Formats: sequence, C-alpha cells, structure tokens
Amino acid sequence: MKKHLTTIILVAVIIILAAILVGILVFLKNQPIQNRATEPLQTIPALEPDSSKWGLNFPNQYDSLLKTKTNKTDTEFGGSSGFSWLERDPRQLVLFAGYGFSKEYNDDRGHEWSLEDVRNTKRVNEKTPGTCYACKSSNNPAIWDTIGLEAFSKMPFAELGEQISEPIGCANCHEANTMKLVLTNPAVIAGFEAQGIDWTQFSRQEMRTVVCANCHVEYYMSGENKVLNVPWKDGTDIDSIVGYYNDLGFKDWEYPDAGVPMLKAQHPEFEFFSAGSTHYEAGVSCADCHMPYVRDGAAKYSMHDIHSPLLNPEKSCGTCHTDVEYVTGRVQEIQGQVSITKISAEDALIDAITAIKAANAISPNDSALLDQAKQLYRRAQFLWDFVSAENSTGFHNPEYALKILAESTNYSRQAQMLAAQSVGNPALLITGVYYAAPQ
Repeated sequence: MKKHLTTIILVAVIIILAAILVGILVFLKNQPIQNRATEPLQTIPALEPDSSKWGLNFPNQYDSLLKTKTNKTDTEFGGSSGFSWLERDPRQLVLFAGYGFSKEYNDDRGHEWSLEDVRNTKRVNEKTPGTCYACKSSNNPAIWDTIGLEAFSKMPFAELGEQISEPIGCANCHEANTMKLVLTNPAVIAGFEAQGIDWTQFSRQEMRTVVCANCHVEYYMSGENKVLNVPWKDGTDIDSIVGYYNDLGFKDWEYPDAGVPMLKAQHPEFEFFSAGSTHYEAGVSCADCHMPYVRDGAAKYSMHDIHSPLLNPEKSCGTCHTDVEYVTGRVQEIQGQVSITKISAEDALIDAITAIKAANAISPNDSALLDQAKQLYRRAQFLWDFVSAENSTGFHNPEYALKILAESTNYSRQAQMLAAQSVGNPALLITGVYYAAPQ
C-alpha cells in the first residue's frame, strides 16, 4: 500500500512539474520579442539606410538580399538579366516613339541593382527630376522624413543623387528594431488615404502584399515640381485610373506627328494583383511566392533574394500545391496565352497609330472623328501598357490581363476605323502596315 502511495505521489509530482514547464514555455513563446532574454546584437537607428547594419541582427535575410546582385536568371517571358525589350519586341520602338522609353527599355534587375540601373539608363538627362529616385533607394525614407516629398521630387536628379548611396533595402519596408512591415512612400500612403483606407489597420499577412506597394505601383509626376503621385483617388482598377488621368487632363508625352496625348504605365503589380485575382482573394501575399520561407538549420526565415517563383517552385508553389510540375506548366500556359494576346494588341495599336498619323497629315473632312480616334488610341495603348509593364506576363491576374488586352485591341480597331472615316480613305483600314519609328 505504501509502495502504491509513493508511486501515485511521484506521478502527481511529475504531472505538476510538466504542467509548470508547459506553462513557462507557453508564457515565453507569447512574450514580445523585446522582453525575451535574447536581445538584438545592435540597435538600429530609425530609418537607417545601410542594410548591412540590419544584417548584424538578421544575417540570413541580409545574405539572401545580397543575392539579388548575382541572380541574373531569366524565365521564358521575363527574368532579371536586364535584357532590352526594344530588342526582344521591336514593336515597342514604334509604340514609345517620341518618349524616353524608345531610347532604352530594359527589364528590371534585382533590388541590389536599383541605383546602378537608374543612374545608367539613357532616359536620364539634365532635366530629370529627383522623383526618379523614389523607388530606388533605402536612403529615401529618411530624406522624405527630413525635407518632405515635394522638395525631394523637384530637386534635380544629379543633385539629389549626392545624398543617395544605398540601393533598395531594409528601411524601405521595415520599421527599425521591431521589424514591423510599414509603408514608407508618402505618395502611396496618400493614395490609400484618398480612398479612405487606413493602411495601419491591415493584418501582417495583408502587409506582406501592401508593403510591396511602396514601389510596385502605377504612378505619375504631378505639377511643375514633378511630385510623385499615384492615381488612386477613384480606385485602383484600370477604368478608375484611366478616368482619373482623363479628368486631370494628364499626359506623359505627345505622340509625334499624331497629336495624341499619351500615357505611360509604370509597374502596376499591386493594382493588378489586388484586382480580384484568384491568389489575392485566397489570402496569398506577394511575399508567399516571391519571398518564401526557407530554413537554415533550425532557423526559419523569409528569403529576400526576390525573384520569379518559377526559379524555385518547390519552395514557392509547393507550399500550397502538391503537384508542382503541373502548376509550373499551367503558369507557362497562361503566360504564353497572355504573351500572344499582348502581341496581337500591339499589332492593332500600330495599325491604329499608322492610320491616325496618315489622317493627321492631311486636312480631315471630320476633325471630330479624328479627335475621337486619338482619345481611343490613348486609352488603347495605356491598357496594353498596363499589362505589358506589369511584371508577370499576366499571371498575377490572368482573366484581368486578357480582358484588358481584348479591350485594348477593340479600342485600337475603333480608332483605326474612325481615323480612316475622318479623311474618307478606306486604305487606312489595311492592317499590318508598319512604318519606321522616328529616330
């Protein structure tokens, strides 16, 4: 009896100790990071632009970020080698005639190349405003905090460049020490506010997409000071953006010999992905695919070598999809379809601008028809460019991409027809007649 009593007491003690241990572990797990025994190796000053200092506390993330300098691998429809779109698709020489993108239009390279590439592009000249640094450096948040967005924007590119030494880095997306994901671009913050959206209320998972909007958005330079702005007041869908620009009477340039006030799309990944795409509606974030979690021994971290998920599909796609081979095949199929449709839209655009140029060169019988043709062409090219400039060849939102390209082609054909009618010349309805882009 005494032996059984001893055993019962021993078991009870073990259970109590185990419960205490579990309680301690749960308590520690739920404590904020700053209250734990392990402190950061270094306290990071607010808005610190040098990512190597952040790397002392987060070496895996920093080391993987540096790989964006050496990762130059292309996929079938994109990549990070910096290839020329003007060489790959010479139609764009025609489509961007009279604008800087007809001088040079190279595909984006990794984040570590951001400063070098913007400084070396042929599109930069003595008139280039500081605005063009807005998405290129981790120095920006501190500069914006000091002098404001307007002073930053209107400063000459060369002069502002003297204050900028770091490529895209930690300070663009994270709050120092807490590592909280934050918006740092004042134009994007203002864009959310214009819609009545409080971005600080987004969940962490939502921020793993929203934080990419610091740079990966459609934007324009407004006013004499070329202040960075986003066209979100009426919404972020394509129709709202086009309507916003039309109401504003904004143009990026005028197409030579055609008199069309043109728009240039930038890199609207956020607007494109968030417009009801399958993955967005399922709660998938940009980081889930482009910055998947990986392990280094016992350490689990988000990889910062940001690139196409097709380069590491097992980690990017395999987290949710069991048949990775099928998924990557499906991606290729979708991108192939969008690419073919995009080229068809370009052909229609070139037919339309050819007709408009021809009609514009003579006195039209009905100038109102020609004006309609010009407005339709302006819309058609921006719709095409919204898909073309977005870095996924449509995969971020396939149905949306195909819908936009179909509308672009339709508007181009209408513009071509109206241009022909304005001068009573059916010959302008002939398709496939290309002309040399102005030099």
